[in-house]
Amino acid sequence: MKFPLLPAALLWCLAASAQSAFKTKNVFIITTDGFRWQEIFSGADPAIINDTEFVQDTSLLKDLYWDNRVVERRKKLMPFFWNVIAKKGQLYGNRFENNKVNVKNIFKISYPGYNEILTGYADPLFIPNLRINNRNHNVLEYFNARSGFNGKVVAFASWNMFPNILNIKRNRLYLNSGYDSVPENGDEIGQKINEVEGQILPKGNTRNDLLTSIVAREYITKNHPRVVFLSFGETDESAHHRKYDKYLQQANNFDMMVAGLWYMIQTDPFYKDNTTFIITTDHGRGKEADTWCCHNWYTRGSGEIWMALIGPDTEPLGEIDQPGQIYQNQIASTVSMILGQEYKSSHKAGRPLRSVVTANPLSIPDPPLLEQASK
Repeated sequence: MKFPLLPAALLWCLAASAQSAFKTKNVFIITTDGFRWQEIFSGADPAIINDTEFVQDTSLLKDLYWDNRVVERRKKLMPFFWNVIAKKGQLYGNRFENNKVNVKNIFKISYPGYNEILTGYADPLFIPNLRINNRNHNVLEYFNARSGFNGKVVAFASWNMFPNILNIKRNRLYLNSGYDSVPENGDEIGQKINEVEGQILPKGNTRNDLLTSIVAREYITKNHPRVVFLSFGETDESAHHRKYDKYLQQANNFDMMVAGLWYMIQTDPFYKDNTTFIITTDHGRGKEADTWCCHNWYTRGSGEIWMALIGPDTEPLGEIDQPGQIYQNQIASTVSMILGQEYKSSHKAGRPLRSVVTANPLSIPDPPLLEQASK
């Protein structure tokens, strides 16, 4: 049976009507830089954890993160992911089950990856990891310009390149990145954060993730933003330094920080049961034991990533073990869809992920403007 074509405006009205039933009022986009899908779904890599080139004390590291059973091993490394998200949310990207998540950009390094996450656009123009202001408009500034969200969209990042990636000179988004100080306003916690950051020498390009977490949590508790981008960086830093032991430790720390943030959100009346977390990474890494520390356009595995979701509209499907393919450029439109909005930008954005929400995908037509450049 064929259905008559409906006018575009009517299609969008139907979509908006379906979206209005969503419970999500707030969205957190959370990333950890350059963390492989292999460790998410298999835990510590047996080909690397015993290699003294990358691990200082293999016996001790195995006490912390090793188990012969994959299911137990991955749970030791990422307990929140496998005890909570795998039961109440969704996990994508287990390529052992032919479930794939990929970046669309061809460069497979951080700046293009974060651009793709936040703009929905895999820019073919190469932007290296340098202080170049991003020409592309992102989903954060889109929401910050909308009623009900203005002044309630914020970003926190360990990497000090985000002022350029987000182009805050253009949009004036609130961002705390690198070793930015925090406003004290007579606040004792703010004073202590600034004191600690001031004592860290030398200061690299990536702030300690724990400090980024503390800064973000303090702001979120006091100000209750509705759209939050939170980006951690020490997994990538450890990998580039060829330290697999520290890479695993930072991954475990990331899991604990996300767990703590989820607990904080679910015990805050403003956020409880109306907030969705979308968790991912900006790029993958090499597949092999001698390339795991690298990522670029010619290193196999660099474009392979993962994604996790948990929230009131996310059907609790757990680990997705069916063949499928989704992409990094679909995140921005998915954020907009869950918040009942149509993401418009000057570039073509990826389609929203209909399958990640409880609502029947057939009841939510694709908004026509998502597949063409808006003027």
